Amino acid sequence: MRILRLLSSVLISVAVFERPSSAQSLTYALFEGTLDSLRVEAGIPAISAVIVQDGTIAWSRGLGKQDLEGNITARLDTPYPIGALAQTLGATLLLRKCVDQSYLETNDFVVRWIPTYPEAETTVAELLSHTAPDKTFGYAPSRLEALTAVVEECAHRRYPQLLAQELFDLLGMINSVPGQTLTSPSLEDVAMFDSARLARYSDIIRRAALPYRLINRRPFRNSDLTPARIGFAQGVVSSALDLAQFDLAYDSGFLASATRQQALTQKFADGKPLRTGFGWFVQPYNGEPIAWQFGVIENGYSSLIVKVPNRRLTLILLANSDGLAAPFGLEAGDVTASIFARAFLRIFLP
Repeated sequence: MRILRLLSSVLISVAVFERPSSAQSLTYALFEGTLDSLRVEAGIPAISAVIVQDGTIAWSRGLGKQDLEGNITARLDTPYPIGALAQTLGATLLLRKCVDQSYLETNDFVVRWIPTYPEAETTVAELLSHTAPDKTFGYAPSRLEALTAVVEECAHRRYPQLLAQELFDLLGMINSVPGQTLTSPSLEDVAMFDSARLARYSDIIRRAALPYRLINRRPFRNSDLTPARIGFAQGVVSSALDLAQFDLAYDSGFLASATRQQALTQKFADGKPLRTGFGWFVQPYNGEPIAWQFGVIENGYSSLIVKVPNRRLTLILLANSDGLAAPFGLEAGDVTASIFARAFLRIFLP
């Protein structure tokens, strides 16, 4: 089984790149120039970017420096902490291992799986969709931490192991790590992972883009960030290329078709539309449904993924400052507030 998984990963890595047509090349060149101009204007040292289209990696670039002092250029496989964008991975894991296997239904009360959970009438679906106790939208990634225990209870494995084995290993996400703290593993970490795997994770984290705080749009190295332990919406380190592998699988049967559709569909509470699906924000743009998610680690990192499911089109951006997302109030649920998302949508969905 391990050999088959490794072979599958190699085949995906080899097959997903495709040479664009001349017309597409002009579009990608326009986007690349726009993206890099926005990056420079915002003072972001580095952005690693991928566009997935029609089941292939259609365009990809590393822009700027992942280490300004060392003059190291960003790459597609540069690792970055991705902040709360990790919830998209967590939601996918929950849906695949628990819902698709018919162990759990999203309308289950959380207390069915965690009897000590303090909100007796909150459902798994409400947490996944950021539905507050008063049945309104309220973006609060910290509430999702309860779902870490739900997945563990359902799948009978620790959450870091599930991420490692059922997402990262299975999909060939070779520069992804289930926890920023694994450079100094705890006894619990040592019990979950063998020494070779822990050494590999530590190496990935050490190769990560360095974090920078922006002051008047000028980057300054930030050495004061506290690494986040793994949780449903925090702690993951990944690369743009790895997230492209995830996106390719997401659109190629990794979830049951009905489950994927449910995740990407806008939810309602008391008859009122929310701004979310399961693990995604969902909104229309020029008549097209858009699914997206972001992450912000204050004064350090930011991430953004924007999917146009009906066009089989996805943008993935990772940055080593919070300037990719923090200035735009994305927690309100409107991706067009981001100048980076807006540039992508205007060029590819005019």
